Amino acid sequence: MKKLRHFLASIAGRKPAEKDNVPVLHSSASAAGYVAGNLITFNDNGAWCWYQDPRAVVDVTNGKIIVGSVAAPEGPNGKKRRGNVEAAIYDITTGVCKVVVLHERLQADDHNAPAFFIRPDGRYLAVYTKHNCEKRAYWRISTRPHDADNWEPEKTFSLAGRIGKSRITYSNLHFLSAEKRLYNFLRGINHDPTIMISVDDGNTFSYAGKLFTKTLIGYSNAYVKYASNGVDRIDLICTEHHPRDFNNSIYHGFIRGGKLHTSDGSVTDGNVFSDQGRSQTHLTRVFAADSVWNGETMTHAWTTDLRLDQNGHPVALITCRANDMPENSAYNDHRFFYARWDGRQWIVHPVAKAGPCLWRREEDYTGLGSIHPHHPDTLYLSTPIDPRDEAPLAHHEIFKGVTKNGGASWQWMPVTENSGVDNLRPYIPVWDAEHTAVIWFCGTMTASQHYHTAMVGIIE
Repeated sequence: MKKLRHFLASIAGRKPAEKDNVPVLHSSASAAGYVAGNLITFNDNGAWCWYQDPRAVVDVTNGKIIVGSVAAPEGPNGKKRRGNVEAAIYDITTGVCKVVVLHERLQADDHNAPAFFIRPDGRYLAVYTKHNCEKRAYWRISTRPHDADNWEPEKTFSLAGRIGKSRITYSNLHFLSAEKRLYNFLRGINHDPTIMISVDDGNTFSYAGKLFTKTLIGYSNAYVKYASNGVDRIDLICTEHHPRDFNNSIYHGFIRGGKLHTSDGSVTDGNVFSDQGRSQTHLTRVFAADSVWNGETMTHAWTTDLRLDQNGHPVALITCRANDMPENSAYNDHRFFYARWDGRQWIVHPVAKAGPCLWRREEDYTGLGSIHPHHPDTLYLSTPIDPRDEAPLAHHEIFKGVTKNGGASWQWMPVTENSGVDNLRPYIPVWDAEHTAVIWFCGTMTASQHYHTAMVGIIE
């Protein structure tokens, strides 16, 4: 823990308190700024992308939080750890955290962060891939229930016979108890969303079909965020392509009974377990490219988060470019939008400014945000623009927003303030209605393969 304290202190610009059990950044008297709670360091070298979920899980049986990430060459022990796929295991009661390596030096890239599933027998499943480099997925299962210290040997599944010239990226795990089936959604054939399934809780996987398909434009097709009720339905929101290559709208649908439905329940694909797939534009459009809000034109939308409310209705968080006129000339003004399905229609509201792109090569990368899984009227956003008064900030800060009118207006509270480094990509793992863990990474990031960041968070 002493080494973790010194690392966090070095990137935050303060001297560590030797008696800290966890690093705590107090008020503005410190160069590190303020954090609304005890700042926990889960891993001193790590980051994650936002298209693999769940990136962190809470095991209430043994009081542990498991956080996945990938180590970078710029971080502590980067020469030895670069590309390590790692799981941090945090004991909620004692505050002790340890890091387990799932795969040494797989590839230094935040896209390779693992997705987790707590199996019915209590053992953990971790699934991960390389970023667009090969045609196989990797997974490991812990040897004992509710114990992440030791894992069985790694297994792999290859799509080489089906995938053609394409390669695999991402992992998204959703278990439907009514089907007794575990889904893994990844980017695969034709860079389309592709389905793997397991009927034995991840002991084995098999290919199960292609969810969508479109003619490939640019880099990739259909960036998808998923959410599930855990019983019989998986919801999703998606784009047409990568926003760098296409002026995306956002679409919604759901899988139930092996069929793909639009938001109102109409069937648009009678068999998701086929090689054909349909265009995602057959789904319900949630957010339209070139739509005008308060006199400003919004384009190149991207999916950020998706959750289900207490009625099972989807709630989405979206980013887009504002006033990019002429097209692809301005990447310094991105916006957050909040969308809810009320059972009849999608209701969309602007939320806050997300600021400029994180770096020029990725025109649409922003700090992102997360919807609370039990309280979908609560958001946690990362932005360099204060949502309370639109004042510019020195770094990306985390803000908590609460709405009492379906997203039409928001009350904002800072989670971090006056930080010496950026705070990026917050995520809230499923816990219960009374407890919230907000997890993000802080530090400096210049590319998906290069970052000097730590996985941190607070428990509310």
